[in-house]
Amino acid sequence: MAARRRGPALRFWAAVFLLDLAFCKGHVEDLDDSFKENRKDDIWLVDFYAPWCGHCKKLEPIWNEVGLEMKSLGSPVKVGKMDATSYSSIASEFGVRGYPTIKLLKGDLAYNYRGPRTKDDIIEFAHRVSGALIRPLPSQQMFEHMQKRHRVFFVYIGGESPLKEKYIDAASELIVYTYFFSASEEVVPAVIFVE
Repeated sequence: MAARRRGPALRFWAAVFLLDLAFCKGHVEDLDDSFKENRKDDIWLVDFYAPWCGHCKKLEPIWNEVGLEMKSLGSPVKVGKMDATSYSSIASEFGVRGYPTIKLLKGDLAYNYRGPRTKDDIIEFAHRVSGALIRPLPSQQMFEHMQKRHRVFFVYIGGESPLKEKYIDAASELIVYTYFFSASEEVVPAVIFVE
């Protein structure tokens, strides 16, 4: 008798789980060969995967959560996935050599993600890399806020110069690892304490 009562409850929770899974997957676009021509109009966070890859299968539910959260945050970053074995020529053009490979594609630039495969780490990477390359720090309070949030970040102080051009070059390569800011001398404290 107890087994009969559990049957409908189990079916109900299984249906809820499947609906939730389908809802999450709806925020990750399955990409095909048309992606190559259409991608430059948007910023994309793409998982290049192989269907047989165990690490890819482990990433899939996390990737679906990334898609759902990016959508719910109103992020301009679109989340997609591409079977790199079916579209190997496109994967090859993006330098995919292993699975899964996560890249943020912004205009002509492709940034590799090499961090932990957690929802929060992937989303933080997407927000950092999709935003402005060099962000302004308008106040000392904002500087202190950034200092509390990030263990490592860089600040350029000064006007236009050859050094600023080098700073921009460095930022374009290293934005995948940390943030780059610009500020006036008044914003940066005279003494900076590092914990």
